[in-house]
Amino acid sequence: MMIEVLKSKLHCVTVTEANLNYMGSITIDEDLMDAANMIAGEKVQIVDNNNGERFETYIIKGRRGSGCICLNGAAARKVQVGDVVIIMSYALMDFEEAKRFKPTVVFPDAVTNRLV
Repeated sequence: MMIEVLKSKLHCVTVTEANLNYMGSITIDEDLMDAANMIAGEKVQIVDNNNGERFETYIIKGRRGSGCICLNGAAARKVQVGDVVIIMSYALMDFEEAKRFKPTVVFPDAVTNRLV
């Protein structure tokens, strides 16, 4: 049996931009992506702590060291700059493997979105 489990999480990062006129996705600082074991194109779930919105999109690499968390396209309507969000990705794995698996959870600085 395969189950879906949490693979990676960026916990409480601050939205730095919202770009309605982009095709879609979330742009994430490449340093944060590396730390959280996330890759470009990966499907992620976004949870906005300020307004309760939950939605899915995919990742685009942002400039390394920039602290960028930018919601693009339609997702830009679901957040405000300054909102605190949690970004999560999941993986399918065998039930027994999932019991042993440890997700990568990153707690960046809440103001700068940089690694502490």
